[in-house]
Amino acid sequence: MEKENSNIALVNEKLNVVTYEIENIKNLIYTIRGKQVMLDSDVARLYHCETKYVNRVVKRNIARFPEEFCFQLNENEFQNLRCQFVTSSFEKQNYGGRRYMPYVFTEQGIAMLSVLLKSDLAIDVSINIMKAFIEMRKFIIDNAFMFQEINSMKTKLLEHDKKFDAVFDELQKDKENEFKQKIFFNGQIYDAYSLIIDIMKSAKTKILIIDNYIDDSILKMLSKKNKNVEVIILTSQNCNLNKLDISKFNKQYPSLKISYTNKFHDRFIIIDNKELYHCGASLKDLGKKCFAISKIEDMEYVEKMSNIS
Repeated sequence: MEKENSNIALVNEKLNVVTYEIENIKNLIYTIRGKQVMLDSDVARLYHCETKYVNRVVKRNIARFPEEFCFQLNENEFQNLRCQFVTSSFEKQNYGGRRYMPYVFTEQGIAMLSVLLKSDLAIDVSINIMKAFIEMRKFIIDNAFMFQEINSMKTKLLEHDKKFDAVFDELQKDKENEFKQKIFFNGQIYDAYSLIIDIMKSAKTKILIIDNYIDDSILKMLSKKNKNVEVIILTSQNCNLNKLDISKFNKQYPSLKISYTNKFHDRFIIIDNKELYHCGASLKDLGKKCFAISKIEDMEYVEKMSNIS
């Protein structure tokens, strides 16, 4: 009786494998290197044997398994595969504990494997696996246009993401650099110079500076400006900036022009005829005493000051 029950159990086991749903087998088929393949562990599970046994059969008959039949995954392929599936059998297996990268079998490799395993169970399972491969190929062919459209959409989305990232980066830079007003206290020389230089470096075409007391320190700041940005300085006749200094500067950082006037008391910087800054101290005295720098946003004043030169 026990022997009869054992035989019945064995038959039922075989029937369960043979009748394994093709849909479930299809879920074990992945596309890697442009080929439809199954993992060695999934193949072993379907054949009711250990993974190392399947791989041992392959190694003993390596001439029967060229790369188009069976190949080993590299690290990137393995990690990409793990990222694609969350609830599939792929995650249920203890792949993290493997000491080597898994092997995968193509349809031809599984057919060869079933011959070498030499059992009715292997043959029946192989037939179901072949049917699953055929179904998958038919599905891919029938939906080729859809896959092409999805890939096209992915490419476009990636391009849009890159453009959005660039826009957000620029907006963030503008936000970081923008200020309404700032007060510098005695001794904050570097901070004051750094801010003025950042303002000058923001110019794309023109810098207009109005300051009655400038000296050659202004030339060191202006050397940081963008190439080919025109600079005009309105100052008094008593400024400490001689023609030789200007000539040397223009040979390396063109172009700088000086005009003289006695119409201004305060100091101003105008950038590209679009941004107007009021400076409470002469540029040569930045950080020596407490002073403020303010951005004037009334466009009427910006236009009037820009037309002075």
